[in-house]
Amino acid sequence: MRRRTLLAAELAALAPLTPEGERQLILDHAEDSSGLRKALPSKAAWLSLVAFIRHNYSDYDTLLRDGYDVASARHFCLDEMNEVLRAWGCRRLVDGNSDD
Repeated sequence: MRRRTLLAAELAALAPLTPEGERQLILDHAEDSSGLRKALPSKAAWLSLVAFIRHNYSDYDTLLRDGYDVASARHFCLDEMNEVLRAWGCRRLVDGNSDD
């Protein structure tokens, strides 16, 4: 089975309400990222989903530009990110204690 098919199935299970345009961008990232190529599809789908939301639906990049360190910027974006995850039907949330 092609990796993208596996990634798509994992993403659909994780966040079934993800809008189609965003779904394709998340899958592109999961498939193309050198850091995710060897990851299990379940992990690659989750990490791509979280990264996509962090960079596109939160103030993360603005906080970094304003001088916050990565850990602090991630902390301050947790609520925004989890709101999007819930809206997309995801039961798993970012807790700030893992490598999400």
